[in-house]
Amino acid sequence: MHDDSLVPFLAHIARCHTAILPGDRRPVALGQHIFGLADPRLFDALTSFGYASDPDRTAGSPSFQLPENTDLVILGERLAALGLYRPHNELFDVFDDKGDVIGQIDRGALPLLGCTAAGVHLNGLVRRDDGLFLWMGHRARNKRLDPGKLDHLAAGGICAGLTPLEALVKEAGEEAAIPPALAEQARPVATLRYAMERPEGLRQDTLFCYDLTLLEDFTPQPVDGEVEYFELMPIETVYRLVRDTTEIKFNVNLVLIDLFIREGLFTPEQSIVLREALDRA
Repeated sequence: MHDDSLVPFLAHIARCHTAILPGDRRPVALGQHIFGLADPRLFDALTSFGYASDPDRTAGSPSFQLPENTDLVILGERLAALGLYRPHNELFDVFDDKGDVIGQIDRGALPLLGCTAAGVHLNGLVRRDDGLFLWMGHRARNKRLDPGKLDHLAAGGICAGLTPLEALVKEAGEEAAIPPALAEQARPVATLRYAMERPEGLRQDTLFCYDLTLLEDFTPQPVDGEVEYFELMPIETVYRLVRDTTEIKFNVNLVLIDLFIREGLFTPEQSIVLREALDRA
């Protein structure tokens, strides 16, 4: 029986591990490279494009087989033209099941195709005489995902061709006006994974998490409209928000729980339980 005080933290983690795989989805491959699990909403479109495998001739092979020379960017555009998703106009790398990049596609198509995706999250820490503080962003209310909720100092998906640190430097500058030389001082602290059912499809995400310690006189500034404003909060306040509310963006809770563990906000016994839950993917 788990410590009752861990129930809300474990609930946040469980909310990010809701996907049953493969469920109703069907494997999709580019040549010999399996790269996703197609959502049922795509079945008719992929069949009409001529990608459905012959079940009698290709027993055990992916349900949807794209020719090796298929341009995934164009595939994404065709799916968007059918109204199956709203494009982000941002290309992400597509990885096969061995972790190799086999192409790029619009970010918005990833959940419907059940592709893995990666993002970066930055804990902006200020260590003062009166304790540890954390910069939190208030997400813009016109965001399509979790509008108005609390978020990290900087976070975002890793665009095609970027390393996690390069993506972090890009997001930190675009979202919070953090100079590149400062953002590059961020320290990698965790890699978290989850598979989650969302209205947009399957989120199979890898989060590369970083800590950046900032001086007291540094104040982040919203730049690109992703964040309305930033607020410096005592870590105890952030802890209570995670424990008692759903005011924080769904996957940010996971990164914060990892931070709380590392900062000793849980007992060693509690930390073991939470770490096992975070790492179960």
